[in-house]
Amino acid sequence: MTAVSSNGEYSFTKPNRDGITLLAGLGVEGDVHAGVTVKHRSRVAQDPTQPNLRQVHLIHEELFAEVGAEGFTVVPGDLGENITTSGIDLLGLPVGTLLRIGDDAVLEVTGLRNPCLQIDNFHNGLLKQVVGRDEAGNIVRKAGIMSIVKEGGTVRPGDTITAELPTGPHRPLDRV
Repeated sequence: MTAVSSNGEYSFTKPNRDGITLLAGLGVEGDVHAGVTVKHRSRVAQDPTQPNLRQVHLIHEELFAEVGAEGFTVVPGDLGENITTSGIDLLGLPVGTLLRIGDDAVLEVTGLRNPCLQIDNFHNGLLKQVVGRDEAGNIVRKAGIMSIVKEGGTVRPGDTITAELPTGPHRPLDRV
């Protein structure tokens, strides 16, 4: 893990921290998206009683190099993620994968982040870099994954992350 970020106020970006505390069933302590029910404004408007499947947002640092090759400067926390990883194929993980971070924390992968137009407000044209279509015309979302906190703990840059795949058939990630 290369960075951790949180923000107690609604803002597109999140400042980097020395560490963040993950709270079981809630998310990142002090983060605006923490809670048992949805906190994302558009989802609250639809149904504020929905379970919060977006407690912790993870993004792979490799995406920053990919969009950098297209002229966009993006660093950890810029896209609103809580945890920036390196060397893990986050987008290829199945639903239900457990991510063990550091000594105590465990996240359960719930799905893909569905990026919105706010990304273009951050960097005009960036949305097309993180959402596109493959050769078959299927939508491809690259702006990271969402998860819920199964077991809490404090996590810091440099902590190891190990993925434990679920038993049963591989269920590919979809937007949450």
